[in-house]
Amino acid sequence: MGALDGLKVIDLSRVLGGPYCAQMLADHGAEVIKIEPPQGDETRLWGPPFDAEGISAYFAGINRNKRTIALDLSKPAGREVLLKLLADADVLIENFKTGTMEKWGIGYDALSEKFPRLVHARVSGFGADGPLGGFPGYDAMVQASAGLVSVNGSPEGGPVRIGVPVVDLSTGMNACMGILMALYERNRSGKGQFVDATLYDSAIALHQPHAPNYFMAGQKPKLFGNSHGNLAPYANFPTKGRNIVIGAGNDGQFRKLVQMLGKPEMADDPRFKTNKDRLAHKAEMEAELRVLTKDRDGEAFANELMKNGVPSGAVMEVPDVMEHPHTKHRNMVWEKDGYRNVGNPVKLSRTPPAVHSKPKKFGLDTRAVLAERGYSTAEIDALIASGVALTEIRKA
Repeated sequence: MGALDGLKVIDLSRVLGGPYCAQMLADHGAEVIKIEPPQGDETRLWGPPFDAEGISAYFAGINRNKRTIALDLSKPAGREVLLKLLADADVLIENFKTGTMEKWGIGYDALSEKFPRLVHARVSGFGADGPLGGFPGYDAMVQASAGLVSVNGSPEGGPVRIGVPVVDLSTGMNACMGILMALYERNRSGKGQFVDATLYDSAIALHQPHAPNYFMAGQKPKLFGNSHGNLAPYANFPTKGRNIVIGAGNDGQFRKLVQMLGKPEMADDPRFKTNKDRLAHKAEMEAELRVLTKDRDGEAFANELMKNGVPSGAVMEVPDVMEHPHTKHRNMVWEKDGYRNVGNPVKLSRTPPAVHSKPKKFGLDTRAVLAERGYSTAEIDALIASGVALTEIRKA
């Protein structure tokens, strides 16, 4: 049994941030019922690749361990079904466009009055109000508008989007933390509350060390490519195999690095004695280090550096990482019934996370979930016939 066994979650969210949050809870034992709109979560179509059941890899990565039903919440009868589901739920997660839930009469104010213990989490781009309030949020666009693109890239190539949807994922994590905080507080007050997680806030919160540098010294970040604005050496270096990233963050590590590279006198060079000195002469230092690393075996040398206390890592590709012995040792690849994907990074000693069910076909659990809520077979058939409840995606 997971740490969240007994917790009941209704997941109305689509795409990435909200579903990722719900999956984090489900991995740790929460009962999550994912409610999709008639056209389905759009990530079902984000492929190829697709599995044998037609489920996209993108959808599969963030929707395991959930029961899957479909409702048309634009219809009053659909909202009535939702209210039945919320009657014994602890958490609601949604990412509807600002004002949609309110227009339907099921916004936070209405739901909190009807279900005072409910924790209502909303994932949005910019929040409901303010100069950007209500605008839609997409990872790449928020990376740009919140300044992350401006600090990622090289002077030669210019600003570049970060290669993973870091804003969506971090917002999902923040929503998950907010939900757990609200549930903890509910133990004291007996009341739920609203959890407001936005892509914009999450992106701004990632600006370490750029924001502190700006607040303390008015520094505008520069593009450093594979190096660092506050530490040196902290960069990507060539070898005869894989490139390696070396982060000798203090004077002792730098001394050990140059000893292992066969040029210990560099540690006593006035240009390189302290981190401040190395930053002031970073170009010269990195040029010297590149000459010393270029004939090394990258992966073997990176491991040797680590064994001697110098932070380093070979630049591995995704297939290499997923098949790496340490990835398997850390249980970071989960498999079940032909499903294979990245595991949960939050490890608990007595109640570890686990994969209980693979991502499901659209509307697979609609009939079963409605029956559990007291609907008769005839009533379920009528809801499906009217298009309020669905077991197949409604074509546009």
